[in-house]
Amino acid sequence: EAPRPCAYLAGETASLEYRFIASATARTCQGLVARGWRRFGIRFFRPACRACLECRGIRVVTERFHPSKSQRRCLKRNAAITTALHRPGVSREHLRIYNAYHADMNRRRGWPFHPIDAREYIESLVMGAGPFGHEIRYFEGSRMVGVGLVDILPGGVSSVYFYHDPEWRSQGPGTFSILREIRLARALRKPYLYLGYCIRENPSMSYKSRFRPHELLGAYVKDGDSPSWTPPSSPR
Repeated sequence: EAPRPCAYLAGETASLEYRFIASATARTCQGLVARGWRRFGIRFFRPACRACLECRGIRVVTERFHPSKSQRRCLKRNAAITTALHRPGVSREHLRIYNAYHADMNRRRGWPFHPIDAREYIESLVMGAGPFGHEIRYFEGSRMVGVGLVDILPGGVSSVYFYHDPEWRSQGPGTFSILREIRLARALRKPYLYLGYCIRENPSMSYKSRFRPHELLGAYVKDGDSPSWTPPSSPR
């Protein structure tokens, strides 16, 4: 795409490259995710910014992960939250929570907002999931309060998107959802949880580095080249 103002770093320009794959296999998705691509529906994208390299792919090493004190407190605050793993779908509750979440983010952070319907939701978040796409539904009692979309791949679990009821916000649902996804990856004996991009200078993106140990992607390589993931203390 043509360069545009960056939504994460003031004064920077951003550009994404896209691929559209209607029926990606788990192996294809794994190869792309390991090279820094993200999947939304049938769209795969990754940064292609000429003047900036701040968006770093990040993955948690699940077998060696231990929650910090604050993360353990988050688990305690959410002890009453139950979860269930399903294939991706859409319902009135999905749409209610999704639209309420984005309306709240519009008020608090200025995100663009327009309510979506079932067709738009399916095109954006359900299509392209193949056999590997799933969603974690979060419940408080019988009431659904959040949805986390994940791809379960040969070499790890990829966190696709998470949204929640604004009334749940004070309990740290974003942190809790990542902890739940780490638990899923460990239960499935997957070595990594891919969290998308980490940007050190942006608080909305840098929080991912609190999940340790983790590795960062060194460069966005071509399909035929092997990606290099290293701990953050290693040279880029």
